[in-house]
Order: sequence, then structure tokens, then C-alpha cells
Amino acid sequence: MTADELWMLPDDGMRHELLAGRLTMMEPTGAEHGRVACDVLVLLRQHVRDLDLGVTFAAETGFVIGRDPDTVRAPDAAFVTKERYAAIGRTPRFWPEAPAFAAEVLSPGDTAAAVASKAFAWLGAGTKAVLVLDPAQGTATVYRSREDIQTFEHTDTIDLTDTVPGWRLTLSELFD
Repeated sequence: MTADELWMLPDDGMRHELLAGRLTMMEPTGAEHGRVACDVLVLLRQHVRDLDLGVTFAAETGFVIGRDPDTVRAPDAAFVTKERYAAIGRTPRFWPEAPAFAAEVLSPGDTAAAVASKAFAWLGAGTKAVLVLDPAQGTATVYRSREDIQTFEHTDTIDLTDTVPGWRLTLSELFD
């Protein structure tokens, strides 16, 4: 399947992603997942908006991160720089490239291997940092490369200024 074919799918009430041309379906998320995803998006959006850094995107937004075969992923929150947004412009379809920053919130059934694979796919497509939040453990892991992976506890502050200028995220804002 291609990204264009995915776009044309009728709404069946499920969430879909495209992984190397193969359609995957995802169940709706749980309440804690939704709460944390919303909170990280609100904090990210406010910071990006206050500093006029670019655009943020909510869960369900598809990003084309691979072609031939196509891969379309949808992070729980994402940031695209002002420069990239200006270069591409508004689009009613999937964003045609990886965001600068992506946040993923773990669901209870997610495996460590699947999460790492997803983070590495984002990085391989050009995302500069992937924040993986684990509500059950109250921790976060930041992937910047295969070698640069850091895990933080619920009382830590994460410095993400290398990807989202000026943004520092205190995990207690999400987990307490």
C-alpha cells in the first residue's frame, strides 16, 4: 500500500499506520496514555508558540517517513521548525517528511523492542530527537541516535533545546 492509498481509506473507526507498505491497525489508547499525550502536546505547543519556533502536531497526524515502500507513522506529538513549515506550506494530507521532534507515549502492551524500533525509524527519517514517555513507570527516554539514548526519572528535567530551542521538560509536570 502507498501513502496515497492509506489517505484514501474509508474511516473504519481504527487508527492506521503504514510500515514499509503494510497497513497496521492500532486500538484506541487508554485514558492515562491520552492524558500524558495531551499534557506533553500542550506544553510543547505553548513553548513553540511563545517563541514562534514553528508548528506542533497532535496524535493522529501522519508523517511520511519512508518511500518505496511507503511508511507513514503518527506520533503522539510532533514539532516541525518554522523554516521547514514555510518551505513545505500547509497540506491537507500527511506531512511529507519527518518532524524535527516526535513524542511517543507508551501503552501497556508496547514492547521495549517495538518502541526502540519506532524511535530508530523516526531518527533514520531525519527526526532529531524522540521522546518516549512511560506513564506506568514515570520515566522518559530520549533517543538522539543509536548511541545517544538517555533515560530520565519522574523528578528529572530533560533539556531538549538542541531540537526545540529553549525547551526543558520537567517530567513531574506529566507524571505527578
